Amino acid sequence: MAVSGSNAAVAVETVFRIESARIIAGVTRIVRDVGIAEELAQDALVAALEQWPEQGVPERPGAWLMTTAKHRAIDLVRRRETYARKLAEVGRSLEDVPPPEPAEPDDIDDDLLRLIFTACHPVLSAEARIALTLRLLGGLTTQEIARAFLVPEPTVAQRIVRAKRTLATARVPFEVPYGEDRAARLSSVLEVVYLIFNEGYSATTGDDLLRPALCEDALRLARVLAGLAPDEPEVHGLAALLEFQASRTAARTGPDGQPVLLAGQNRTRWDRLLIRRGFAALQKAGTGPYSVQAAIAACHARAVRYEDTDWATIAALYGRLMALTPSPVVELNRAVAVSMADGPAAALELVDALAAEPALREYHLLPSVRGDLLARLGRAAEARAEFERAAALTRNARERELLLDRAADTDATADGPTAAAGTDADTRTGAGADTRADTNAGARGKPATPCPPAADGH
Repeated sequence: MAVSGSNAAVAVETVFRIESARIIAGVTRIVRDVGIAEELAQDALVAALEQWPEQGVPERPGAWLMTTAKHRAIDLVRRRETYARKLAEVGRSLEDVPPPEPAEPDDIDDDLLRLIFTACHPVLSAEARIALTLRLLGGLTTQEIARAFLVPEPTVAQRIVRAKRTLATARVPFEVPYGEDRAARLSSVLEVVYLIFNEGYSATTGDDLLRPALCEDALRLARVLAGLAPDEPEVHGLAALLEFQASRTAARTGPDGQPVLLAGQNRTRWDRLLIRRGFAALQKAGTGPYSVQAAIAACHARAVRYEDTDWATIAALYGRLMALTPSPVVELNRAVAVSMADGPAAALELVDALAAEPALREYHLLPSVRGDLLARLGRAAEARAEFERAAALTRNARERELLLDRAADTDATADGPTAAAGTDADTRTGAGADTRADTNAGARGKPATPCPPAADGH
């Protein structure tokens, strides 16, 4: 039954957004090139836009798109390569192509897992991995990726083009690696998903604290990975961490978009379903960095009230994380937890020991934490200066406003828990255990390895 052109276009766009990653993955298995696979998926999209208004939306639209794209891939293989060579490479007969039928679900999942490992291959820069992952697996357009990361659209387009070219030139195999190579590649995959969530959870720059769409994409990818790699504990650790962090989204900003610190958040607005999912994933997690971060987040999820938070356990978990991924940022977060467990004086010693760290020279949370500790110790003038320095360093407008408000209110709040009292593994899910400049490119200044930020408390 024919449908109107506008209705068909909406149907095509919706189905393609949902199924594009699986289609590209299935086609890549045939053509062994993610760039060509994406083009063929787009060809299938065009075919749907041409045919569905006249022929009607198929009963299984995703299968229709998959089959159309695969047939075009097979035609391309026939044209470009000798028949016998491609028979051996693809591992099946290309002559006996069955009528349009959906691929087996297990095959699709296998292909999707291969695509994730390919898009996140370490041969690509962190920036390229993020852009390509969002494009191929998140279904975002180049314009949407550029808007999310506040970079020019041509820059994102170039990253994606270069990433595809690099994968083709390096002849990166379309496969799930095994052994040591798999462990190394899995680390890259998790890092990319982590950084995408990180940027959405606490934006590096711009006028908004949150970019929920990026959080949703990263959370969806983490869930996909958990389903496709059920025997990998750190995958479940990452999934648990993101579930816990995402559960707080509604409570982290007020009606005007201003940040709400952990101490002031309405915990009835925390999403209990996501918290339950987080605890379920945490049961399957291991002892690696993402799993430890998830355990920290779980401490907050268990606390019915802010006053119930088990800061001693959180401080101990940060110590464990420090042993796994030693860095000044992890130590800064540990110091904030220590301040809540043992008092601001003990934490100030730890923070002052970090003052000379080159990696923290431009990190606005260092003066922010120090300002909080000084305010709690009654040293108002010093605290105000630290908050003003932190405000000058941050590139996020909402954070800047918050820090300037803290500076203005220092005298009034010097006697009670304040900004960093939001030690919560909550702002940037992982402000990063490795703050070397060469690892920051992935999230435009956010370090690339894990450490749940406890230092700004929202």
